[in-house]
Amino acid sequence: MAKLRIELVKSIIGRKPNHIATAKSLGLKKMNDVREHNVTPELMGKIAQISYLIKVEEVQ
Repeated sequence: MAKLRIELVKSIIGRKPNHIATAKSLGLKKMNDVREHNVTPELMGKIAQISYLIKVEEVQ
């Protein structure tokens, strides 16, 4: 199964409450936090919602 490495590169301070909740649901609490997740449709929707806050890389 494919994995993605997601890094929070912009601060969540002052963002919309649902975008903050989405970042926290991905395990991203502070800038430069990195988490790896398996690719699912739910994950791709979350990534699309906060794409302006994160950097996404595919993990081999």
